[in-house]
Amino acid sequence: MSHLDHLRTFIEAYRLQSFTRAAEALGITQPAASQHIQALEAFVGKPLFVRRARGVTATEAADELARAVGPMLDGLQMRLATYRLGSEGGGTVHIAGPSDFIDAKVAAGLAPLMAQGFRIRLHTGNRDRIYSLLNASTADLAITASMPDEHSHGFARLLTERFLLVLAPQMADALGKHPTAERLASLPLIAYDEDLPLIRPVWTAMFRFAPTLQAALTIPDLRIIQDLVIKGQGWSVLPDYQCTEARESGRLVSITSEKNAPTNNLYLVWNKASMRNPRIVHVRDFILGLFNESASARASDEVLPG
Repeated sequence: MSHLDHLRTFIEAYRLQSFTRAAEALGITQPAASQHIQALEAFVGKPLFVRRARGVTATEAADELARAVGPMLDGLQMRLATYRLGSEGGGTVHIAGPSDFIDAKVAAGLAPLMAQGFRIRLHTGNRDRIYSLLNASTADLAITASMPDEHSHGFARLLTERFLLVLAPQMADALGKHPTAERLASLPLIAYDEDLPLIRPVWTAMFRFAPTLQAALTIPDLRIIQDLVIKGQGWSVLPDYQCTEARESGRLVSITSEKNAPTNNLYLVWNKASMRNPRIVHVRDFILGLFNESASARASDEVLPG
């Protein structure tokens, strides 16, 4: 057994923080994965992992080794995959993300990929479902509004969204330019869910205390929320990209200053091991290009440790 096999097992275990999951990813048994790590530890003369009841924790020696060999192994795997695939184009790529964001900022831009022969499979859901699909390798790429784990995932920022409190013009006129918390709370609130994830930061920024509101209606779809608010059925908070057209056409009014609006980043995320597949690298870079992300950010996982 070569040290190259041992290093491949090490990088998978380091990224997945589990010998069992590393073995599954490599198609070997868990005892074989453990033997690979033990052999590598004997070779370097230092423990690489602290074994725990659930998974493993990398040591400083493992961090140093991953920084040294991770990018080289990924580059080798990607080069071999390129030779194996030859000039064959296209293929199926799975992308997971919030349905609202995919609809507003991603789906329409994927047409050139389909023209190149790619088959795109879009999966939607909340944060837990998105990461579940990604970690199970059901999704090759994912879009998320939460900061990814640098240990196991590569990622690049797509954009920074601003949260705006929006109303129909007639409701905004009745509310006034400087509404009080009491006046705003007296109007129907339409929210994404009971936890008010978008409402909370805007309300707190406006009134300097956390909201104790209950929504009149909840629906986990920003497109439907926008339609209801346009019809004057209540107020809500939407990301700026979601309501730009409605605000420009005058169908919605925002009483939140864009300059002072709370913000949040959205990321494109991938499992680092998936970058061995040139098809996924191509689609990743194409999506980043839709958001004018720099080339250095696109290739970040190729210079970072595993």
